[in-house]
Amino acid sequence: MSRPDAFYLPPPAFAAPYVLTGGEANHCVRVLRKRPGEVVRLFDGLGHEGLFTITEADRDRVTLAPISLGEEPVPETRLHLAAGFSRSARRDMFLEKAVELGAAGVFFWQAARTQGRMPEAPKEAWTAACISAAKQCGAARLPDIGVVAGGAAGLASLADRFDRRYLLWEAPDAPRRLRPEDVTAPGDALFALGPEGGLADDEVACLREAGFVPVSLGHRVLRWETAGLAVLALGLALAPPEKTSRTSVRDTAIEGSHGPFRH
Repeated sequence: MSRPDAFYLPPPAFAAPYVLTGGEANHCVRVLRKRPGEVVRLFDGLGHEGLFTITEADRDRVTLAPISLGEEPVPETRLHLAAGFSRSARRDMFLEKAVELGAAGVFFWQAARTQGRMPEAPKEAWTAACISAAKQCGAARLPDIGVVAGGAAGLASLADRFDRRYLLWEAPDAPRRLRPEDVTAPGDALFALGPEGGLADDEVACLREAGFVPVSLGHRVLRWETAGLAVLALGLALAPPEKTSRTSVRDTAIEGSHGPFRH
């Protein structure tokens, strides 16, 4: 049986009556040609998800009734990436793959060798790319997306928000390699990496002083997006299966129970 098509319903709207509007409704009816009686999947990006039956379908409004609702658990280990702002072509791919690999957060910062200027706030297109990736891979949680002003000093000021902090450093004399426990220990871990041109010496010094532990991914010099995604891939591969399971909160056999989702 093929997976049902997925649609994003923002958190405030993830409650009865369940209604898709705007672009999601248009995509559902006019692009995918969904009709009443068909089953689809909804998610809100905060872990809530479920299977729904379409009850009414117009091009600008789709009403749905829940069949089952569930919640994707918050992972015990949450990996965040702080990447030096870089060119858009790779950035879009980077965001998509970060969602697929389970990133808890993705932040961009204005590095000394950044090409161009970082925007003052995350772009709507970044969120759209994340939503599209979540639909494809079946994720119910979207990563936090943000921008950090103030260069390396601004990034260093966030250090205390995380249980562990690492600096992905291409220098051959990096103190040590990345270890499995770096990506599997419980809590929030932040991995900082430079832009396409690499990190400046003063940026490395600033982040090390803030408690970022320099680690290497091996003897090859990796592009910034490859390095960040390699960390996430290692974390996903080593995560216990039960940490990615979903907890059902409504019996799929119950019919006619269409109340709002309860935490």
